Amino acid sequence: MTTLKERDIIQQQFKERMDEDELLNCMRCGFCLPSCPTYIESGFKESHSPRGRIALMKAVVDGIIEPSEDVERTLELCLGCRACEPVCPSGVKYGHLLEEARDIINQSKKHSLPVRAVRKAVFQELFPYQNRMRTVTGLLGVYQRSGLQAIVRKTGLLQLLPDNLATMEKVLPKVPTMKELTNRPTHLEAKGVLKKRVAFFSGCLMDTMFLETNNATMKLLQMAGCEVVIPPNQACCGALHGHSGEKDGAKELAKRNIKAFEELHIDYIITNAGGCGAFLIDYDHLLKDDPEWKGRAKAFVNKLKDISTMLVELKFYQSLLRLPAQVLTYQDSCHLRNVMGVSDDPRSLLKAIEGVEFRETKDSDRCCGSAGIYNIVESEMSMQILDHKMENVKASHATTIVTANPGCLLQMKLGIEREGLSDKLRAVHIVDLLLEAAEYAQRI
Repeated sequence: MTTLKERDIIQQQFKERMDEDELLNCMRCGFCLPSCPTYIESGFKESHSPRGRIALMKAVVDGIIEPSEDVERTLELCLGCRACEPVCPSGVKYGHLLEEARDIINQSKKHSLPVRAVRKAVFQELFPYQNRMRTVTGLLGVYQRSGLQAIVRKTGLLQLLPDNLATMEKVLPKVPTMKELTNRPTHLEAKGVLKKRVAFFSGCLMDTMFLETNNATMKLLQMAGCEVVIPPNQACCGALHGHSGEKDGAKELAKRNIKAFEELHIDYIITNAGGCGAFLIDYDHLLKDDPEWKGRAKAFVNKLKDISTMLVELKFYQSLLRLPAQVLTYQDSCHLRNVMGVSDDPRSLLKAIEGVEFRETKDSDRCCGSAGIYNIVESEMSMQILDHKMENVKASHATTIVTANPGCLLQMKLGIEREGLSDKLRAVHIVDLLLEAAEYAQRI
């Protein structure tokens, strides 16, 4: 419950910090409405649309309404998928407005002691430190390999969890050993003719929970003719902080990453997770008010490329890629498509694989409902979105769903389990599939 004093502080902060020019850019035309999942899933409720949320933000700034629990709730319910941005004729940067509003509300409220403890543990004590991320991931690996996982499943203890969390436990990837987690490369030579010198942004969850996908990414870059540098002092991208009202923490992580990459003498910085890439490419906005860092942030942003774009530019699709007969479909990463503007490149690579059929799924560009930790904190809406997503996937008769973001990957695996399709359908990250296709072609 927000107190009267907290509401006054929030309202004052809205007036001081919200970009009024950006709020006024919204013409209320409604082009964003068909692209907004929460607007559609809520039964076309105006307050759950980008246009409606911007109107609420502007009303708070103007003092027309108070920043009530209802206002906070509608901002919380937003996925942050930013599908509204590419279709906006005025080019409103809705994602920037949403992050600023959430940060104001979070920093102005006095959270309960348990909430403060959890937020401190996650945002200050865990994600900024990769060694701690490895330790936590290593404990999950012990759970998976020691037999404890089998015991927990057999005794039915998972039934005490909400249905989506219990199912999520089933779809978590097999975690590497602690030796594999700590023995990470810092430099890899190109295979064949050297074409580019690139740095790889390895991320936090990607270099622990999804370590094999990172390994596959680096192998593909080498095969495409890239010398790969992996700076060991890089950090979490800060997306979780930025989306959860911890903007100062996001800024500190951004500075650490800029510093880690700026003296490497590289052509590009490569990412393989849509969510990370979209936050990284906004570093120049995040640090726009910092004279020391805004120029450095812009230089960092100008070197960013998604792995699929890099592979297309290097004509990796001309390599021999083959897989056993199967039907592929592609689920867009919202942030990769809507923020980084990458949608054709992954499809071009998938269509270059011999022996498979590629089919588009209806509304493949619409959010799957993962959205970071949204599927945990907003389970009902997330599962509603996922159920509709799976209806479209089933209609495509695909046997393999390809994604480009770890959250999307887990969400689609969750959807497969919920539909009882694990014997007919799989979900895989695009770089894992491409490496599988390249290695399969070499064997035959």
